[in-house]
Amino acid sequence: MPKRLVSIGEAMIEMSGGDPDGESAGGRWHMGFAGDTLNAAWYARAALAENWTVDYVSALGNDRYSAAMRAFMDDNGIGTGAIRTIPDRRPGLYFIHQADGDRHFTYWRDMSAARCLADDPAALAKAIDGAAIVYFSGITLAILTATARRTLFDALKTARAAGATVAFDPNIRAALWPSEDAAREAVSEAGRAATIVLPTFDDEARFFGDTDPHATAARYRALGADEVVVKNGRAPALLSTPAGQAEIAPEPVSAVLDATGAGDSFNGAYLAARAEGADSEAAARSAHATAARCIAHRGALVPFDVLRR
Repeated sequence: MPKRLVSIGEAMIEMSGGDPDGESAGGRWHMGFAGDTLNAAWYARAALAENWTVDYVSALGNDRYSAAMRAFMDDNGIGTGAIRTIPDRRPGLYFIHQADGDRHFTYWRDMSAARCLADDPAALAKAIDGAAIVYFSGITLAILTATARRTLFDALKTARAAGATVAFDPNIRAALWPSEDAAREAVSEAGRAATIVLPTFDDEARFFGDTDPHATAARYRALGADEVVVKNGRAPALLSTPAGQAEIAPEPVSAVLDATGAGDSFNGAYLAARAEGADSEAAARSAHATAARCIAHRGALVPFDVLRR
């Protein structure tokens, strides 16, 4: 199969760096581009050999910020040929501010072009066709209409039947769903379409009532996933595969500068390691190492030259 990883979802304009003391006086902010599936594509691109192609599947507008976002991806080796242009739409926007020792997010995404990424079934099928790995998230699902979500599920199931590895991070964000039942239904359907599932235990415990990571892994394995990696913050990640289960502890970190994108960095590095032939335990160790670098850096995306040292 061609060495091609495709990541599907929403890339957004990110405004970060506003210090709490300076915001009321118009404190300085840094503009960047990020989003869970773009972040994962970034870390996969950093770790994969040059004979791999990494493409991003989404939708953008024809405004200056959409153009800048495309250029950013192209300049960093993430293909944009499968990004549709929706003339009357724009990228979503979010601000990150620090308060009370934690990050807080404010979003503007109602008119996000990415909400239209699965409105053209033929274009979506073409974008995925021939990929060795197809990655998507719960946020990808949440921004779509019910009809578009069904189009995406159909395309993912076709890709898996054709031999692709379909990887899914549930990344459940309650604010994006009309109800918790709707979120649970869509996430479970995604679990049935996926080969690899990369959930976060806290999310799963809240929405599905899982008592421990083993319950999370068992539920996704029962839905049909071959491989489940349950991320659990500072606690070990739980691997569940047909070969058995294992717990892989994260690397010790002296201080967390910014946890934005930590789970996404884990996912991208994990998929890259598996794509390059590592077993699941080695891939999890590599993913933990990448996540440790991510949380020691401000912002979701660590520069490639830092990651590759």
